[in-house]
Amino acid sequence: MSEPASISASIAGRYASAVFDLAREGGSLATLEADVSALDAALKESPEFRDLIASPIYSRDEQARSIAAIAAKMGLSGLLANTLALMASKRRLFVLPQLVQVLRDRIAAEKGEVTAEVTAASPLSAEQSDRLAAALSRTVGKTVILNTAVDESLIGGLIVKVGSKMIDTSVASKLASLQHAMKEVG
Repeated sequence: MSEPASISASIAGRYASAVFDLAREGGSLATLEADVSALDAALKESPEFRDLIASPIYSRDEQARSIAAIAAKMGLSGLLANTLALMASKRRLFVLPQLVQVLRDRIAAEKGEVTAEVTAASPLSAEQSDRLAAALSRTVGKTVILNTAVDESLIGGLIVKVGSKMIDTSVASKLASLQHAMKEVG
C-alpha cells in the first residue's frame, strides 16, 4: 500500500471506528447501514459529488455547506451527517469512499456476513446469484453477500474473491494458462 493510500485508510479507519461504535452503542446499526448504502450509491452515481469531496478548489465552508445540504436531501441520520460535517471542517472528505468501505465491512462482520466480489462474463440471474451465495455460505460458514460486476472480456465463467481467497474459473484465464503451457512445450 502506498503511503498516501495508507494515510487515507488510517484516517478513514479512525472515523469509521468512532461512527460504528457510537451507532452500536445507540442501537442504530440498521440506520447506519442504510446511510452507508445511500452514500455508496451517491458516490457511484454522482461525479459532481466525487469532485466535491476530492477537489482542493472547494473551500472548507463550501464543502461544509454542500455536504450539509447533501446529507439533508439524502435524509442521513444525525450521527453520519455530523460526522460528514466534522470531516468537511477538517478537510477530510477525500477519505469518504474508504470510510464507506470500512463501515460496510464492520457492519457485515457484526452481522456475521462476508462480502464476495464476483466478476462474471454476463449478468447473473437471480437463481444463479442465490445458488452461488448458498454455495459460498456453506464454504465460509457465514452469510455471503454478493457484490457482482460484469466483464465481458472473461468470455465465460466467474472470478470470485472472498477475503484473501480467489477462485478464477473464467475462460480467459484458462486460455491464458493453455497459451502459457504451449509456449513452454514449443
